[in-house]
Amino acid sequence: MDKDLAATRRAVDRALALWLEESLAGSSALAPPVRHAVLAPGKRIRPLLLLAARAAALGDGMNRDGRSGDGRSGDPASANSLPEGRRDALFRLACGPELIHAYSLIHDDLPCMDDDSVRRGRPTVHVQFGERAAIIAGAALMPLAVQAVGDGAVGLGLPDDVAGRLIATLTTASGAAGMVGGQCLDIQAEGSGADLEMIERIHLGKTAQLITACCTMGGIAAQAANETVDRLARFGVAIGRAFQTVDDILDVTGSSDRMGKAQGRDAAQGKVTIVSVLGLEGARERAAQLGRTALREVELLEGADMLRELGRRILSRER
Repeated sequence: MDKDLAATRRAVDRALALWLEESLAGSSALAPPVRHAVLAPGKRIRPLLLLAARAAALGDGMNRDGRSGDGRSGDPASANSLPEGRRDALFRLACGPELIHAYSLIHDDLPCMDDDSVRRGRPTVHVQFGERAAIIAGAALMPLAVQAVGDGAVGLGLPDDVAGRLIATLTTASGAAGMVGGQCLDIQAEGSGADLEMIERIHLGKTAQLITACCTMGGIAAQAANETVDRLARFGVAIGRAFQTVDDILDVTGSSDRMGKAQGRDAAQGKVTIVSVLGLEGARERAAQLGRTALREVELLEGADMLRELGRRILSRER
């Protein structure tokens, strides 16, 4: 499994680099800050979740037409089972959520937001290229993400309604009802002594909605039955909440070197976190509870080995 995940992560990195090369051709001023943000060493959790969710959906025997998403029979759970062109299209589709995530990190790090100078072990975009370039690079990544999903869906031969559903899922999770809305709540709650209910709303919006979208998009790309897509979405909500809970814990217990960003920033900025409400041990138990909830959702899906492994790694991560 370690080798499979490492190989898939490298394939995602190649797909990201290729998409930026194609889509930013001729944008000499824009390409450097965008590439700096997107191609920095990262965990690639979001595209990996999308690919793993697709494999889980294809492996459970509940596809709409009993076949793989590319219309072929056989064992479709691995992306390697696809012809090269369609495999490339699948990885391009998986780039969409990662591009949205990269945009959010650029804007999170700005002086008017969290004012961070290091991200993924390198200078943040505004430190390296200036604030204006960072703002523009973040804005550019949003349409690039939608283009990547649409292009990937076309390359996979998915029907127009499925392509539209994929795009709608990503954009809804990224906007006012998802990530942007959660970030807004996070800012409003600074120094307020928010309760657990508010923190859960913040976690759902700013982190879990996009992670849920990745899992949902995997099921949609597989043209899976609604029951399977719903199960993957519930997995995404729980593991997404767990991801942000672990993030809050690591801001207290982690090291800046290992995390690739400044540690202790939440407390310094007066941010409300689940640790500030439940304490460190309470937060750890909450993360474990959410992890158990997530894993129960996919325990019966035959193709969910990679999805389950990603869930376990999210819970045990140190950065």
